Amino acid sequence: MKAPFKPYAAIIFAELCWGFSFIWTQQLAGKQQIPVFVLIFVRMLISAIAMIAISLLVRSRLKIERQDVKWFLLLAFFEPFLYFIGETFGIKATNSPTLSALIIAVIPIVTMFADMLFYKTKLAAIAKFGVLLTLPGTLLMVLKKDPSTSVYWWGIALLMLAVFASCSYSITVRRLVDKYSAITINTWQFCIGAVFFLPFFLITKGDFPVATLFQAPAIGPLLCLAILCSCGAFSCYVFSIKNIGITRACIFSATIPIVSATASYFMGIETFNWVELLGIGVVITGVILAQRGQKNAAEL
Repeated sequence: MKAPFKPYAAIIFAELCWGFSFIWTQQLAGKQQIPVFVLIFVRMLISAIAMIAISLLVRSRLKIERQDVKWFLLLAFFEPFLYFIGETFGIKATNSPTLSALIIAVIPIVTMFADMLFYKTKLAAIAKFGVLLTLPGTLLMVLKKDPSTSVYWWGIALLMLAVFASCSYSITVRRLVDKYSAITINTWQFCIGAVFFLPFFLITKGDFPVATLFQAPAIGPLLCLAILCSCGAFSCYVFSIKNIGITRACIFSATIPIVSATASYFMGIETFNWVELLGIGVVITGVILAQRGQKNAAEL
């Protein structure tokens, strides 16, 4: 049977955007020192407004059934709320888009274990080997940075929070993809997410001039995060899950650290020695093996 083109094109686009998102986030939260909750809230607000506009333009049905409200609230709590807290603070603390992307790349591994737990999907032997292989690879990258500071390890812990949140998001969104379109799901996801982040924005904003986010050099990365990485990538991800399943969609998460590492290198953000390159290769190999072991497993 010929593989469907659109779902695979959509997931490739999503992973490319998310690969660059670590760089754009590091530029804003790290290099430009924009308060994290200010950055996340403004990003969510722009994403919510854009998704509402898209929904009205294509006349997508935004009404949701009462019994599904709790699932939409839970969905937005996991992602964007918990995920973006973990990812953004984690990138800022580690100051490494590539390391952050490598840790986030284990999301499909955790998701597969959750799949086994909640939906009784079998895990093949090669997939188990791939899971174990990612651990030493990640350690090579983590320990070759600057592990002497508590802030660094706090960043690692926050990135693991993002991994947990993303896994929980994928399990939750499975309940909604057959009933609602990707546009409907993501419109509510970002609208609720903006509401969740509003109190933290008001508390932490202080004297920070929010208007500077809409000026150079911040406006470019901000719009890329809000429009490409949130509206575009999440809509493509949900569309792919609906058409090819979570397991197959997660295969492409292995490309995120490749995109981040390559872009970071050519943009002069990071350099790598042979140990770090080995760590990148081991992690990516492990993740790919873990996905290949799911070829004959039941799809979510």
